[in-house]
Amino acid sequence: MSDSGMPGALGTGVGWRPELAGALAGPVRADWVEVVAENICPGHLPEPLRRLRERGTTVIPHGVSLGLGGADRPDLARLAALAERAEALGSPLVSEHIAFVRAGGPLTGSPRIEAGHLLPVPRTRDALDVLCENVRIAQDMLPVPLALENIAALMTWPGEELTEGRFLAELVERTGVRLLIDVANLHTNHVNLGQDPAAALDELPLDAIAYVHVAGGVERDGLWHDTHAHPVTPPVLGVLAELASRVALPGVLLERDDAFPGADELAAELDAVRATVAGARRSARPARRQKEASGV
Repeated sequence: MSDSGMPGALGTGVGWRPELAGALAGPVRADWVEVVAENICPGHLPEPLRRLRERGTTVIPHGVSLGLGGADRPDLARLAALAERAEALGSPLVSEHIAFVRAGGPLTGSPRIEAGHLLPVPRTRDALDVLCENVRIAQDMLPVPLALENIAALMTWPGEELTEGRFLAELVERTGVRLLIDVANLHTNHVNLGQDPAAALDELPLDAIAYVHVAGGVERDGLWHDTHAHPVTPPVLGVLAELASRVALPGVLLERDDAFPGADELAAELDAVRATVAGARRSARPARRQKEASGV
C-alpha cells in the first residue's frame, strides 16, 4: 500500500479504553479515537466503540506486537490481523512502533522470547536496513498507510551511528512511511538519556507526521516513567508546543492506560492539549510572516 494518500486533519483525540467509554459516549468531546489493535476482535467490536463508529468518529488501530525492528521478517498472520482491523473500522491509516518485542527462535537455536515491552532498535545502519525491509513488507500487506511511533527508552545501544532524528528521517526517505511522533517519549528520552527533543525535531521530516501522541508520566529517582497513568505535565506540553510551532499537526491524541480520570478531568486534559497547539500556532505566525517578508 502506498503511503502517498493521507487523511485530512484528525483534530484532538483520545485513546479508547473500556474504562473511558462512558465519558466518550457522553460529555467528553473527542474528535477521534485510537484503539489498541490487539485488544479488539473485528467481528465483535465493543458496543460503545461500534456506536462511536456509527456517529462518524474516526477510529485508528494502534498495534503493539509486530516488532518491525526485530531481525525476523514480520509475522504475516499478525499483519493480516492488523489489516483486518483497519478494514473493519474503516480506518484511514494504522500505526505501530519502531521497536522489537521478541527474540530467539529456530534460526538462533534458542527458545523464542516475548519481551512484553517495546524495546529500542539500535540506531545503526545495519538495523536501519532490517527495519526498512520489514516496513516495506508491512506496507505491501496493509490496505491503508502505516505510521510508526518513536518509543521511550531507558537505555541506548553501544556503537550507535545515527541520532534518533536522523534515523527517523532516513527511514522516511527510504520507505515513505509516515511518523507518529510521541512527544512524551521525546521528553522521556530527554530525562533518561540526555537527548534534546528540539534537536530531534530539527532533523525530522515534519511533512511525514501522521499524528502525535501525548501522555502523562512521573519522575522517580531521576528517571522518567512514561506511565500513561498521570496527567500530562507542562514539560511534555512544552515539547508539543515546540512541535506545533513548526508544523500544522494533522492530529494529537491523549493516551491514558491506568488510573483513569473522570469525565471532567479528561475533558480538561483534552482542552489543555487543544490550547497548547492553538497557542503555539498563534505565536508562530508572526515569526513566519517576518521570515517570509525577509525572503529567508
